[in-house]
Amino acid sequence: MNDEETTGQRYEISDDPARLDTARVHHWLSTDAYWALGRTREHQERMIAGSLNFGAYDRASGEQTGYARVITDRASFAWICDVYVDPAARGHGLGRRLVATVRDELAPLGVRRFLLATKDAHGVYAKLGFTPLDEPDMWMALQTG
Repeated sequence: MNDEETTGQRYEISDDPARLDTARVHHWLSTDAYWALGRTREHQERMIAGSLNFGAYDRASGEQTGYARVITDRASFAWICDVYVDPAARGHGLGRRLVATVRDELAPLGVRRFLLATKDAHGVYAKLGFTPLDEPDMWMALQTG
C-alpha cells in the first residue's frame, strides 16, 4: 500500500467548521509556521470566520492533524493559505491531499484560479499542477502592516 492509500484510509478531510479545533490551529500556526509566528488568537479567529476552512482528522481518534484555509468567492478565485500538517502526521502526503481536496471541491463551482505562496514546499504543490506565475510582474501587492 502506498502513502496516498494509507493517508486516505487513516485521515478524513472535512470543511465542517464545527469540527475545527481552533485552539490547536492557532497553536500550530503561531508557534511553528514561519508565515504566522506570533499571530494572535483573536486574529486567527477572525481569519477562520471569514474563510473556508478544511481540517484533516485521524479516523481512529478524531484528533485534528492538519488544516488549510481558503479565501475564495466560490465562483472564480481561491487563495489557499495556512496549510499545516502536525509534525507527527507529516511525510505521508496529507498536506498534498488537503490542497487537492480544496481544488476538487471548488473547481466544480467554476473556480479556475488557485493561488498559494510557499517558501519551501514547491515540490509538494507542483505534484498537484501548481507552477510559478507566468507573468509575476503583472501582480502587485499592498502591505499595510
